[in-house]
Amino acid sequence: MKLFKCSNCGQAVYFENIYCQHCHSSLGFETGELKLYALKPENNKKYRLINGIRTDNQYSYCQNHGYNVCNWLVPTGNNSPFCVACDLNRTIPYLGQKEDYDKWYRVETAKRRLIHSLLRFGLDVKSKNADPFGGIMFDFLADRNQNNGNRIMTGHDNGLITINIAEADDIYREMSRNQMNEVYRTLLGHFRHEIGHYYWDLLIGRTNKLNDFRNLFGDERADYGFALQQYYSNNTSRIWKKQFISKYASAHPWEDWAESWAHYMHIVDTLETADSFGLNVRPKVAKPDDDMSTSFVDPYTVKNFDDIIDMWLPLTFAMNSLNRSMGLRDLYPFVISKTIKEKLRFIHQVVRDAGNSSSTG
Repeated sequence: MKLFKCSNCGQAVYFENIYCQHCHSSLGFETGELKLYALKPENNKKYRLINGIRTDNQYSYCQNHGYNVCNWLVPTGNNSPFCVACDLNRTIPYLGQKEDYDKWYRVETAKRRLIHSLLRFGLDVKSKNADPFGGIMFDFLADRNQNNGNRIMTGHDNGLITINIAEADDIYREMSRNQMNEVYRTLLGHFRHEIGHYYWDLLIGRTNKLNDFRNLFGDERADYGFALQQYYSNNTSRIWKKQFISKYASAHPWEDWAESWAHYMHIVDTLETADSFGLNVRPKVAKPDDDMSTSFVDPYTVKNFDDIIDMWLPLTFAMNSLNRSMGLRDLYPFVISKTIKEKLRFIHQVVRDAGNSSSTG
């Protein structure tokens, strides 16, 4: 995620900020320009952008701003009182339960980061309200919503993404990570994984890219239920590491795609942050042409995937070294083999083909 600045005073502000701590202007995210703007209040809870391109347009805050979970804007005259991100919600937690409200806040924060990335890629983001068969919808549910006592399963079904809000609880998520023997488990990662299933349907399953997908990821026509059964019965296997980005990716080609898709989004978002902060990686012991040295550019504008990897590997080396200095486990515990790199390259090209981002390189 890039760093923003207040359009009124120039102070650095974060994506989630609802006001500028320097000039105290209210802030709102405008999805047409994908920028965070200081706002000039007008009558009837309407606002205009301060120093924005669309200064003549009026906006309201998303209706969920009233619950302090959203800072995105809705243009006056919009069909929905909700922003692009919140209009994707079908079910939210019971707000009378403070614990559930706190989890919903964290869920919405992660979801807006997801939607921001999709919009930056130029991908189609539309609600099932507008497109019942091809759109996206989210159910954010708690285990208590199940009458039979079973757990809510996070997953995807034809554009409907269900998230168990317990994933917003750090202790629950860490217990699940250990139980499932995962090296990485985050709330944002769940969103990116499940949306990957949705875009597989949209960008692979219904296109001429299906054969290319099968050459890299395998044949998705393999029985999914049986594949998962086999995976969970042999969860101690270590033969996956050179072929798959995670152990779960080895379960079935669909899961390989979704895990790789999520990983690609992790890479791009983190590189955007590095670029936004003006970072450079220049190890003092490195030679001038050492491949562990790099400077960063906005990854959303990069056409050649090799340039993405050339930025990514030095950054992960530095991140892991910093974590070890704090006595923490590696922030990036993954190895990108040649096979995994080609899968990520394929996703990079699919996203660029489907989106409308500009290119360099």
